[in-house]
Amino acid sequence: MTFDNMWDVRFAEQEYAYGTQPNTFLQQQIAQLKQGKLLTLAEGEGRNAVFLAKQGFKVVAVDASVEGIKKAKHLAAINSVEIEFIHADLTTFDLGENRWDSVVSIFSPLAETERHHLHQKVVKSLKPNGTFLMEAYTPEQIKFATGGGNDVSTMLTKEQAKRELKGLDFKLLQEIERSVIEGKFHTGNASVLQVIAKKAI
Repeated sequence: MTFDNMWDVRFAEQEYAYGTQPNTFLQQQIAQLKQGKLLTLAEGEGRNAVFLAKQGFKVVAVDASVEGIKKAKHLAAINSVEIEFIHADLTTFDLGENRWDSVVSIFSPLAETERHHLHQKVVKSLKPNGTFLMEAYTPEQIKFATGGGNDVSTMLTKEQAKRELKGLDFKLLQEIERSVIEGKFHTGNASVLQVIAKKAI
């Protein structure tokens, strides 16, 4: 089974794999995002995109799973919000340049080389004073086994984030342990990296 097929199988179930409520870090830090055009990466079944659209952002959501996008569109419809959904592989997707007021990445599980390349594209794609918000699992998450799989290469440390997001000014950069309860696949105490960073004017 390929990586993309794995997500199609997971998202094909009627139940929302990670629930329909937004990520709590995103909820808590919503005021840090710059209003306007916002891109969400690896959006999955739409929970975070719907939340952001309800806050007035013009949301474009990208995901590699056809099944995930189907459910995301359904969630958007029942919440009466408009979101542009794009089916694309993030390793090849063109984020553009000076295009987005904000970019959001919540638990986007790419291997290190692919993630580094994506993060370089994120920096270029942000408008001056644009904001990048991210929550990711750290390698310490392996010992918790409460989400994120078992591939350490898809997990992220503060030092890696500094290297990969060179060109952004970090407003928040921390590794913490917190409870992550998001559907049946994120289910308890977890080790996470939280990032809020801005592009210079």
